[in-house]
Amino acid sequence: MLKSFLEQVHYIRIPVRDLDLSAKWYSEILGLTLLSITEDPFAIIKVHDGPFLLILVPTKDDTYAHFKMDEEPAFIIGFTSPELAEFHQHLMDNDVKVDDIKEENGHAFFHFYDPSGNKLQVHW
Repeated sequence: MLKSFLEQVHYIRIPVRDLDLSAKWYSEILGLTLLSITEDPFAIIKVHDGPFLLILVPTKDDTYAHFKMDEEPAFIIGFTSPELAEFHQHLMDNDVKVDDIKEENGHAFFHFYDPSGNKLQVHW
């Protein structure tokens, strides 16, 4: 077996249209920690206590942190939440575009979109 030189995924870069609005949304709506907005500029968002970061990168290009399958957006980033129904309601209360909760084989999940239109998933 080939030795892996890779240890973990450290960060994912997410294209956003408005850096300040998006940094505020990820911290205030999702409850993640905004570490800094750099001079480059980009925003560094910490996902709880782990080493994983989201890097928000401003762009005016028509691009997203999801891809298409059969002409439908397919998410790249999946979060977990032990309080799925409460989180779903929280997003709806904050006017976030959110799909219905679905269940498949005892696995519950839903999709939602950030202010730049990036499709995200949360499951439990």
